[in-house]
Amino acid sequence: MKRYLQYLKNYKVQCILGPLFKWIEAALELLVPLVMANVIDVGVEAGDIGYVLRGGGLMLAMGAVGFGCALFCQRSASIASQGFGTNVRNALFRHINTLSYRELDRIGSASLVNRVINDVNQMQSAVAMIIRLVVRAPFIAVGSVLLSLLIDWQLGLIVAAASVGVGLVLWIIMQKTVPYYAKNQQKLDRLAQITGENLEGARVVRAFSNRENERARFDAAAQDMLDNSVRIGRISAWINPLTYAVVNFGVAVILLLSGAKADFGALTSGEIIALINYMTQILNAMIVISNLVSLFTKAHASMNRVSDLLDTPSSMDEGGSAAFDFSAPAFEMEDVSFSYAGTEQYSLSDISLRVPAGATVGVIGGTGSGKTTLVSLLPRLYDASKGRVRVFGQDVKDLPVRALRAAIGVVPQSAALFSGTVRSNLCWGNARATDEELAEALRAACAYDFVQQKGGLDQPVAEGGKNFSGGQRQRLTIARALAAKPRILVLDDSCSALDFRTDAAVRANIAALEGVTTVLISQRASSLQGADVIYVLEDGRIVGQGTHAQLYAGCPLYREICDSQARAEE
Repeated sequence: MKRYLQYLKNYKVQCILGPLFKWIEAALELLVPLVMANVIDVGVEAGDIGYVLRGGGLMLAMGAVGFGCALFCQRSASIASQGFGTNVRNALFRHINTLSYRELDRIGSASLVNRVINDVNQMQSAVAMIIRLVVRAPFIAVGSVLLSLLIDWQLGLIVAAASVGVGLVLWIIMQKTVPYYAKNQQKLDRLAQITGENLEGARVVRAFSNRENERARFDAAAQDMLDNSVRIGRISAWINPLTYAVVNFGVAVILLLSGAKADFGALTSGEIIALINYMTQILNAMIVISNLVSLFTKAHASMNRVSDLLDTPSSMDEGGSAAFDFSAPAFEMEDVSFSYAGTEQYSLSDISLRVPAGATVGVIGGTGSGKTTLVSLLPRLYDASKGRVRVFGQDVKDLPVRALRAAIGVVPQSAALFSGTVRSNLCWGNARATDEELAEALRAACAYDFVQQKGGLDQPVAEGGKNFSGGQRQRLTIARALAAKPRILVLDDSCSALDFRTDAAVRANIAALEGVTTVLISQRASSLQGADVIYVLEDGRIVGQGTHAQLYAGCPLYREICDSQARAEE
């Protein structure tokens, strides 16, 4: 818990004054039964109406002051808890962005989203309750016990025993429910994962008429979460009955014994009413605590999940301070092997290659041959398990990550655009790009005409770029990479949605760029025929390299790909 105090350092005033004003309200509430007892024993017994009215006025004034203190505490709790939640989310988001793909793949996007939103919400609510109620409820309970002991130590012991009994009930219930709350968060992750998959793949689900199966999968996950929640509910349902039973039993014993004491004159009527009031205050305080138990149990489980994420170190550091040597080859790989987290099977094995600066390189192979994995090692989206990867003469681990990724423009397979405008999307790699530079990038990507037709650079882009076609999205992502003016440009099957004519035009425009090393990954052999060298991958290994003519003559796999595609085109 100590680690989270830093996120409240800007709200010290609220964290101090909020509980202080709540204590003032609680102290006034504890004094009310004593004032009432005095009114009964003095004013009512003597028939002094003025004394009764003055006592009533004093209690009203105490109530008004207490109400004002409660409002101030509520405001302080809201400011501090909202600020705390914002700070924790910012810290979580910053940390997530330092993690490598290896950690992100292992944790999963659904779990990450839930931790940033739902888990932090639980912690935020706990902070508000700590300021508002946690300091008040124990103060009321302990104060009621102490004042009861001052009125009559024997009856006060009964009040103390009832308080201990209720506290014991709450502790047992909390111990039983904590594991189930942790499981509930995991099941919520699963539910969010299925929901996200169905929303992102809605067209696929409908195209295959698979709605019933997906609905059944969602229902199963929802039912699993429901069953776990019911278990929590069954245990938590015992809180109120048991606390009421303990407190009411204490009230009954007090009434029984206080009646006998009143007969002997050891207790006055006002003192008996004060004792009953204190028992009622303890009951109310314990009810508040019982309701807080479930909240803090959830918050505890959420805090553990957030802490686990914050304690997850990145398997990838920020690199060293080496500088590029632009006279060296654009990139080299020496005996590189790579395996994804959770598997011992290598996706790439013994990869060695050397690409000179300014060259155009093609990479081709069947599905799952390791093409995307290969280029992911260049900007350090992943680190090689074995071997060395060099970019412009330096090991990628010795280069600053920001500088490395600024020098490499990657256009991924999925054309991912972000809500905003065309301009805001194009400026991702170069925030200071001028309109002329953006227009130049759009022309090179054959995207200038349709952008102008749709309204220019300030045309809105919907979530995921859904107001553009698949081919338009691909060309915009190519333009985004070109606007950053990279030294190495990686096109990972990023022209798959383009027709042959547009594909050829884009490749010709990119080939005309000066000082840019281009890596083309494509399923189309025809798209790679003009490359200086083509690498053929199969099962994570290079099985052929050379020009189109050399590979067609000497690489059976490449010739098979070319012939099969030629037959398909015919």
